[in-house]
Amino acid sequence: MWRSLVSLRGERPLRVVLAEDSVLLRDGLVALLERCGHRVVAAVGDAEALVAAVAEHDPDVVVTDVRMPPGFQDEGLHAAVRLRRERPGLPLLVLSQYVQRRYAAELLDTGDGTGVGYLLKDRVGQVEEFVEALGKVADGGTVVDPEVVRQLLRRRRDPLERLTPREREVLALIAEGHSNSAVARRLVVSEAAVGKHISGILTKLDLPPADDTHRRVRAVLAYLRA
Repeated sequence: MWRSLVSLRGERPLRVVLAEDSVLLRDGLVALLERCGHRVVAAVGDAEALVAAVAEHDPDVVVTDVRMPPGFQDEGLHAAVRLRRERPGLPLLVLSQYVQRRYAAELLDTGDGTGVGYLLKDRVGQVEEFVEALGKVADGGTVVDPEVVRQLLRRRRDPLERLTPREREVLALIAEGHSNSAVARRLVVSEAAVGKHISGILTKLDLPPADDTHRRVRAVLAYLRA
Protein backbone atom coordinates (compact mmCIF):
# COMPACT_ATOMS: atom_id res chain seq x y z
CA MET A 1 0.00 0.00 0.00
CA TRP A 2 2.76 2.45 0.88
CA ARG A 3 4.32 2.06 -2.58
CA SER A 4 0.95 3.10 -4.04
CA LEU A 5 0.88 6.12 -1.75
CA VAL A 6 4.30 7.22 -2.92
CA SER A 7 3.15 7.00 -6.53
CA LEU A 8 0.30 9.40 -5.71
CA ARG A 9 2.62 12.17 -4.54
CA GLY A 10 2.70 13.55 -8.07
CA GLU A 11 -0.82 14.93 -7.62
CA ARG A 12 -1.02 18.60 -6.64
CA PRO A 13 -0.89 19.05 -2.85
CA LEU A 14 -4.22 20.06 -1.31
CA ARG A 15 -5.14 21.94 1.86
CA VAL A 16 -7.79 19.78 3.51
CA VAL A 17 -10.31 20.34 6.29
CA LEU A 18 -11.37 16.97 7.72
CA ALA A 19 -14.44 16.30 9.88
CA GLU A 20 -14.83 12.86 11.47
CA ASP A 21 -16.04 12.09 15.00
CA SER A 22 -14.14 8.80 15.32
CA VAL A 23 -10.69 9.70 16.65
CA LEU A 24 -9.18 6.51 15.26
CA LEU A 25 -10.49 7.06 11.73
CA ARG A 26 -9.76 10.78 11.85
CA ASP A 27 -6.12 10.21 12.82
CA GLY A 28 -5.83 7.52 10.17
CA LEU A 29 -7.17 9.82 7.47
CA VAL A 30 -4.82 12.60 8.53
CA ALA A 31 -1.85 10.23 8.29
CA LEU A 32 -3.02 8.91 4.92
CA LEU A 33 -3.58 12.33 3.38
CA GLU A 34 -0.30 13.74 4.64
CA ARG A 35 1.60 10.69 3.41
CA CYS A 36 0.12 11.41 -0.01
CA GLY A 37 1.56 14.93 0.11
CA HIS A 38 -1.57 16.81 1.18
CA ARG A 39 -1.83 19.10 4.22
CA VAL A 40 -4.66 18.69 6.72
CA VAL A 41 -5.10 22.25 7.98
CA ALA A 42 -7.83 21.23 10.46
CA ALA A 43 -9.19 17.90 11.74
CA VAL A 44 -12.38 18.28 13.78
CA GLY A 45 -15.01 16.06 15.38
CA ASP A 46 -18.35 17.83 14.98
CA ALA A 47 -20.37 19.85 12.48
CA GLU A 48 -20.05 23.24 14.19
CA ALA A 49 -16.28 22.89 14.32
CA LEU A 50 -16.31 21.95 10.62
CA VAL A 51 -18.09 25.16 9.62
CA ALA A 52 -15.73 27.22 11.78
CA ALA A 53 -12.64 25.48 10.37
CA VAL A 54 -13.70 26.16 6.78
CA ALA A 55 -14.26 29.84 7.60
CA GLU A 56 -10.83 30.06 9.22
CA HIS A 57 -8.73 28.10 6.73
CA ASP A 58 -10.51 28.45 3.35
CA PRO A 59 -9.35 24.95 2.28
CA ASP A 60 -8.95 23.49 -1.20
CA VAL A 61 -11.29 20.62 -0.31
CA VAL A 62 -13.41 19.39 2.63
CA VAL A 63 -13.82 15.75 3.69
CA THR A 64 -16.65 15.07 6.13
CA ASP A 65 -18.62 12.25 7.69
CA VAL A 66 -22.45 12.28 7.50
CA ARG A 67 -23.28 11.33 11.10
CA MET A 68 -21.68 13.53 13.72
CA PRO A 69 -22.31 14.82 17.28
CA PRO A 70 -24.49 15.69 19.03
CA GLY A 71 -27.29 13.65 17.48
CA PHE A 72 -25.28 11.30 15.23
CA GLN A 73 -27.95 11.63 12.54
CA ASP A 74 -27.09 13.79 9.53
CA GLU A 75 -25.33 16.77 11.13
CA GLY A 76 -22.30 16.39 8.89
CA LEU A 77 -24.46 16.36 5.78
CA HIS A 78 -26.39 19.45 6.88
CA ALA A 79 -23.10 21.25 7.52
CA ALA A 80 -21.87 20.18 4.07
CA VAL A 81 -25.03 21.46 2.37
CA ARG A 82 -24.78 24.73 4.31
CA LEU A 83 -21.14 25.17 3.30
CA ARG A 84 -21.95 24.49 -0.35
CA ARG A 85 -24.75 27.03 -0.31
CA GLU A 86 -22.54 29.68 1.28
CA ARG A 87 -19.54 28.75 -0.89
CA PRO A 88 -20.89 27.18 -4.13
CA GLY A 89 -17.39 26.53 -5.48
CA LEU A 90 -16.12 24.74 -2.35
CA PRO A 91 -15.05 21.17 -3.27
CA LEU A 92 -16.57 18.75 -0.78
CA LEU A 93 -16.31 14.98 -0.34
CA VAL A 94 -18.81 13.28 1.99
CA LEU A 95 -18.14 9.88 3.55
CA SER A 96 -21.05 7.67 4.66
CA GLN A 97 -21.22 4.33 6.44
CA TYR A 98 -24.19 3.14 4.39
CA VAL A 99 -25.83 3.90 1.05
CA GLN A 100 -28.21 6.80 1.70
CA ARG A 101 -29.85 7.76 -1.57
CA ARG A 102 -31.48 10.90 -0.13
CA TYR A 103 -28.16 12.11 1.26
CA ALA A 104 -26.42 11.71 -2.08
CA ALA A 105 -29.18 13.53 -3.97
CA GLU A 106 -29.38 16.37 -1.44
CA LEU A 107 -25.64 16.94 -1.54
CA LEU A 108 -25.46 16.82 -5.32
CA ASP A 109 -28.30 19.34 -5.57
CA THR A 110 -26.08 22.01 -3.98
CA GLY A 111 -24.29 24.54 -6.16
CA ASP A 112 -24.17 23.41 -9.78
CA GLY A 113 -23.31 19.82 -8.91
CA THR A 114 -19.59 20.18 -9.61
CA GLY A 115 -16.75 19.70 -7.13
CA VAL A 116 -18.71 17.25 -4.97
CA GLY A 117 -18.44 13.60 -4.05
CA TYR A 118 -20.27 10.92 -2.06
CA LEU A 119 -18.32 7.82 -1.04
CA LEU A 120 -18.87 4.94 1.33
CA LYS A 121 -16.33 4.70 4.14
CA ASP A 122 -15.21 1.29 2.88
CA ARG A 123 -13.72 3.16 -0.09
CA VAL A 124 -11.15 4.74 2.24
CA GLY A 125 -9.53 1.32 2.55
CA GLN A 126 -8.98 1.30 -1.21
CA VAL A 127 -6.33 3.98 -0.94
CA GLU A 128 -5.69 4.77 -4.58
CA GLU A 129 -9.40 5.06 -5.38
CA PHE A 130 -10.03 7.30 -2.39
CA VAL A 131 -7.12 9.63 -3.14
CA GLU A 132 -8.04 9.74 -6.83
CA ALA A 133 -11.64 10.63 -5.92
CA LEU A 134 -10.43 13.40 -3.62
CA GLY A 135 -8.35 14.86 -6.44
CA LYS A 136 -11.25 14.71 -8.88
CA VAL A 137 -13.55 16.53 -6.46
CA ALA A 138 -10.90 19.16 -5.75
CA ASP A 139 -10.58 19.74 -9.51
CA GLY A 140 -14.33 20.30 -9.87
CA GLY A 141 -15.42 16.76 -10.72
CA THR A 142 -18.46 14.84 -9.49
CA VAL A 143 -17.79 11.45 -7.90
CA VAL A 144 -20.41 8.96 -6.69
CA ASP A 145 -19.54 5.67 -5.01
CA PRO A 146 -19.93 2.69 -7.38
CA GLU A 147 -22.06 0.86 -4.80
CA VAL A 148 -24.49 3.80 -4.70
CA VAL A 149 -24.66 3.68 -8.49
CA ARG A 150 -25.28 -0.10 -8.48
CA GLN A 151 -28.14 0.22 -6.01
CA LEU A 152 -29.69 3.03 -8.01
CA LEU A 153 -29.51 0.91 -11.17
CA ARG A 154 -32.11 -1.40 -9.62
CA ARG A 155 -34.51 1.51 -8.99
CA ARG A 156 -34.61 3.30 -12.33
CA ARG A 157 -37.64 5.36 -13.30
CA ASP A 158 -38.36 7.89 -16.03
CA PRO A 159 -36.66 9.72 -17.71
CA LEU A 160 -33.95 7.05 -17.83
CA GLU A 161 -36.29 4.49 -19.38
CA ARG A 162 -35.61 6.18 -22.71
CA LEU A 163 -31.92 5.23 -22.55
CA THR A 164 -30.54 2.09 -24.16
CA PRO A 165 -28.71 -0.46 -21.95
CA ARG A 166 -25.35 0.79 -23.30
CA GLU A 167 -26.28 4.41 -22.62
CA ARG A 168 -27.16 3.45 -19.06
CA GLU A 169 -23.76 1.79 -18.67
CA VAL A 170 -22.05 4.94 -19.93
CA LEU A 171 -24.10 7.18 -17.63
CA ALA A 172 -23.38 4.94 -14.65
CA LEU A 173 -19.63 5.24 -15.27
CA ILE A 174 -19.92 9.02 -15.67
CA ALA A 175 -21.75 9.13 -12.33
CA GLU A 176 -18.79 7.33 -10.78
CA GLY A 177 -16.54 10.16 -12.00
CA HIS A 178 -14.90 8.52 -15.02
CA SER A 179 -13.73 10.56 -18.00
CA ASN A 180 -14.66 9.69 -21.59
CA SER A 181 -11.34 7.93 -22.12
CA ALA A 182 -11.76 5.93 -18.90
CA VAL A 183 -15.29 4.92 -19.92
CA ALA A 184 -13.96 3.82 -23.32
CA ARG A 185 -11.34 1.63 -21.64
CA ARG A 186 -13.90 0.09 -19.27
CA LEU A 187 -16.34 -0.76 -22.07
CA VAL A 188 -13.63 -1.63 -24.63
CA VAL A 189 -14.97 0.81 -27.22
CA SER A 190 -13.56 3.88 -28.94
CA GLU A 191 -13.65 7.29 -27.29
CA ALA A 192 -15.66 8.51 -30.28
CA ALA A 193 -18.29 5.86 -29.52
CA VAL A 194 -18.48 7.06 -25.93
CA GLY A 195 -18.94 10.63 -27.14
CA LYS A 196 -21.79 9.46 -29.35
CA HIS A 197 -23.46 7.69 -26.44
CA ILE A 198 -23.11 10.77 -24.23
CA SER A 199 -24.66 12.93 -26.93
CA GLY A 200 -27.59 10.52 -27.11
CA ILE A 201 -27.97 10.57 -23.31
CA LEU A 202 -28.05 14.36 -23.15
CA THR A 203 -30.58 14.54 -25.97
CA LYS A 204 -32.89 11.91 -24.47
CA LEU A 205 -32.79 13.61 -21.06
CA ASP A 206 -33.91 16.84 -22.75
CA LEU A 207 -31.00 18.84 -21.38
CA PRO A 208 -30.86 22.31 -22.95
CA PRO A 209 -27.70 23.52 -24.74
CA ALA A 210 -25.10 24.56 -22.18
CA ASP A 211 -21.54 24.07 -21.07
CA ASP A 212 -20.74 20.39 -21.72
CA THR A 213 -19.40 19.90 -18.19
CA HIS A 214 -22.61 21.22 -16.66
CA ARG A 215 -24.73 19.08 -18.99
CA ARG A 216 -22.80 15.98 -17.91
CA VAL A 217 -23.36 16.90 -14.25
CA ARG A 218 -27.06 17.46 -14.86
CA ALA A 219 -27.26 14.07 -16.55
CA VAL A 220 -25.68 12.50 -13.46
CA LEU A 221 -28.18 14.32 -11.23
CA ALA A 222 -31.06 13.03 -13.35
CA TYR A 223 -29.62 9.55 -12.96
CA LEU A 224 -29.42 9.84 -9.16
CA ARG A 225 -32.92 11.30 -8.78
CA ALA A 226 -34.52 8.62 -10.98
